[in-house]
Amino acid sequence: MKYLSYLTILSLLISVSCGPKEKSIEDIVENGSKAELNQKREELNTSMRKLNSQIKTLDKKLVEFEDSSKYALVEALSLAPKDFNHYVTVQGDVTTDQNIMIYPQFSGVLKDIYVKEGDQVKKGQKLAKIDDGGQSSQLKEMKAQRELSKTRFERQERLWDENIGSEIQYLEAKTAFEQIDNAVDQMKSQLNKSVIYAPFSGKIDEIITDQGQVVSPGQTPIFRILNLGDMYVSANVPENYVGNIREGSEAIVTLGAIGKSFVGKVSQVSSNISESNRNFRVRVSIPDSIDFVKPNLIATLKLNDYTSKQAIVIPENILQENASGQSFTFSLQMENDSIGIANFQELKLGKNYQGEIEVLEGLKSTDIVVAEGARTIKKNDKVRVLNFQKK
Repeated sequence: MKYLSYLTILSLLISVSCGPKEKSIEDIVENGSKAELNQKREELNTSMRKLNSQIKTLDKKLVEFEDSSKYALVEALSLAPKDFNHYVTVQGDVTTDQNIMIYPQFSGVLKDIYVKEGDQVKKGQKLAKIDDGGQSSQLKEMKAQRELSKTRFERQERLWDENIGSEIQYLEAKTAFEQIDNAVDQMKSQLNKSVIYAPFSGKIDEIITDQGQVVSPGQTPIFRILNLGDMYVSANVPENYVGNIREGSEAIVTLGAIGKSFVGKVSQVSSNISESNRNFRVRVSIPDSIDFVKPNLIATLKLNDYTSKQAIVIPENILQENASGQSFTFSLQMENDSIGIANFQELKLGKNYQGEIEVLEGLKSTDIVVAEGARTIKKNDKVRVLNFQKK
């Protein structure tokens, strides 16, 4: 093959020598102008391009005469740099901070319920009333006593200002008024607890206790109220990912029960690691555009814990291991479009994900590697490439 290439070059030189005598390179370099130098350079470049094209044509034709049956047949993969992302998969639950059971703060009979299940309510809206057992009547009496006590105190205060009467009479009147005034305020506060108000705007999801039943503080749930406007997925992540998953990390969330998926960001990472399971919690907000989301839906999260820009990535299935456990593959030094030499490449590997693995050392982004048929070849074997894949 090389012999024919030399003949081609020699023929060209002979044909040139038979024509008009031209200046030698030495003469042009010694005495020529800049224009002559540039012209000669361009002539040589043109000749070289023509020669290279002719050599390739000859090489391609010569391949047809070679005994290709002695070459192993392989498929090759042309590498190209790409962004490589690794994800850790965890299970989570849909939840909201506004999903609570409402308990009474007052004991008695549930007298009135002002809402029904499914109603949208506003924060502070009256939901129910517990019978106060006559305490409202007691409050009226106490208010009347307070007015009388106030009148006595104000009269005693005027007399004291005019230096009439004793100081003890003034102090007794003042103390009596303050006591009854405080008692009225306490009774008002107590009676206010007999009315149940909405703690936030949301929906009455469930009425748990029927009207007419006796209820007790902290023991008898009356309503479940929730707000679906601020939903998020909460999940536990093993502690060995601390530092790799942080606020802003990409999260691919799948809600299998409703057939919905979305790409979000980790909005919160807990500062505490649980002693019981050695996990920390992360939160991913759910967009309002996702319909049919309900608390306690199971979610699958793929959390991005590693990203490498312009990485060299190869399929895991082309890797091999030697006796010492060292990973390797074969790169190809191509002689022409279909024949190449297999170069043995030991590799230093990084993370793997979904059938791909990052190569940290051992390959270049412009390399061609053996994708199929590598197990039938050895170092420096000549191979015939049947098919090229692009990475």
